[in-house]
Amino acid sequence: MQHRIIVLGAGYAGAIAAGRLARRLHREDVAITLVNAEPDFVERIRMHQLAVGQELRPRPLSEMFAGTGVRLRIARVTRVDVDRRTVAVLATDGTDGTDNADSAEELTYDTLVYALGSGWNDQGVPGAAEHAHQIASRPGALRLRERLSGLAAGQPVVVVGAGLTGLEAATEIAEARPDLDVALAARAGLGDWLSPKGRRHLRKVVDDLGVTVHEHTAVAAVEAGHAVTADGRSLPSAATVWTAGFAVHPIARATALEVGDAGRIVVDRSMRSVSHPDVYAIGDAALVTGPGDKPLRMSCASGVPMAWQAADAIAGRLTGGKVPNVPLRYFNQCVSLGRRQGLIQYVTADDRAVDAALTGRLAAVYKELVCKGAAWGVAHPLLVPTGRRHTVRNLPRTSQPHVPDTAAATATAATGSPAGTPPAA
Repeated sequence: MQHRIIVLGAGYAGAIAAGRLARRLHREDVAITLVNAEPDFVERIRMHQLAVGQELRPRPLSEMFAGTGVRLRIARVTRVDVDRRTVAVLATDGTDGTDNADSAEELTYDTLVYALGSGWNDQGVPGAAEHAHQIASRPGALRLRERLSGLAAGQPVVVVGAGLTGLEAATEIAEARPDLDVALAARAGLGDWLSPKGRRHLRKVVDDLGVTVHEHTAVAAVEAGHAVTADGRSLPSAATVWTAGFAVHPIARATALEVGDAGRIVVDRSMRSVSHPDVYAIGDAALVTGPGDKPLRMSCASGVPMAWQAADAIAGRLTGGKVPNVPLRYFNQCVSLGRRQGLIQYVTADDRAVDAALTGRLAAVYKELVCKGAAWGVAHPLLVPTGRRHTVRNLPRTSQPHVPDTAAATATAATGSPAGTPPAA
C-alpha cells in the first residue's frame, strides 16, 4: 500500500516540500496530497506591490504540479487530529476561498507536513481589526489596493510597524503615489537593527520619497480617520496599514502537538515534531532554533530551507537513507524600497547585521532576482539533482522507520543549503 503524505498549505514552504518529495520518492510507493485554500500560488513577498496596483503573474497550482504526481486539493483545513492521523477539510469554491458547507471531508495520513503559515497579527490593539488594512494575504492586499485607488491627492496614509514588511509597504506606497502623505510609525528607531551603512541608506530613501517617520512611537489604537499613539497623539490616516507582526494559524494549538508560546510547532533540526514523529512542520508554523539557539524568524528566507530539510528528512527515513542534519542559517536580509531602490543587509549566521551592505539600484535588482528565484523554485519543484528512491517495503502505517540522524555534507558557503539542494536565487 502507498504511504500517504499530506502537505497542508501551498505557500513557499509547503509547495516546495510537496514538489521535492515528489522528486525524491517513487510514485507507486507514496501518495502525496497538497491541500490549499486557494487555487493559485500567492507570492506573499510581493503583496505590497499588489496593494499599489501592480499586476502579478497568475501562478495556478494545477499548472505548477501538472505531471508531478502531487494531488492538489483546493480546500480549507478545519481540524487536525494527530492522534487519529486525520485532517478535516472543507472544499472552497476555488475563487475567493468561500467554503462549500456540503463538502466536509476527512483525509487520513501516514506522514503530515504542516505548512499552514501565518497571517497578520493585530496584537490586540483596539480598532486595528476593524479599521486597519493588512498585506499578509492576497485578499488583504486587494482591499488596500481598492482603498488607495480611491484616495485623493494629499490624503494621509499611516503604515504601522517598521520591520521589513512595513519598510517595503511604506516606500512602495510613497513611490507609487507621491501625491499621498505617507507616514511610518516605528516602535523603535528607524532601521535600528541595520548596519550604519544600511541605516544611512534607508534614511536617505525615505527622506527622498517624502515619508514622515515617527520613531519610538507605539500605536495604541486605530480609529476611523486616525491612529492613536501610546502618548496620546493622533496621526491622521485615510488608510492605516498594519504590519506589526504575524500570528500563526491557530489550528496547531488546538491539537496535541507540542507548541511554543506563540502556537508554533516545536520541531527538531529535521523539522520533525518533538511530540509526534509522523508530523513535520515548516515555514512560519515551525519553531526551530538556529545558530546561537535563536528561533528562526518567520520569513521566506527561513521557510524555503526548512522545506528542503523536511522533504529530505522524510525521504531519508522512508527509504532508509541519510537524514539531513544541517544547521539552518542566514546570510542577508533583502529589502525592496520601491521599484528603484533596495537594501541588502549582510548578517551573521544568527541574523545580526554586519558592516557590509549593498544599496541603491543594484540592491533593488538583487531583491527582484530573489523574488523571482523564490517563485521559480516553487514552479519547478522537480528540478532536484538526486533521483527517486523506493520506500522501505512493508512500512507500518503507525510509525516511520527509525533511522539515526546523520550529518549531511556541510552547507555551501553561498546558500546554506543541505547537500544536494540547488542554490536559492
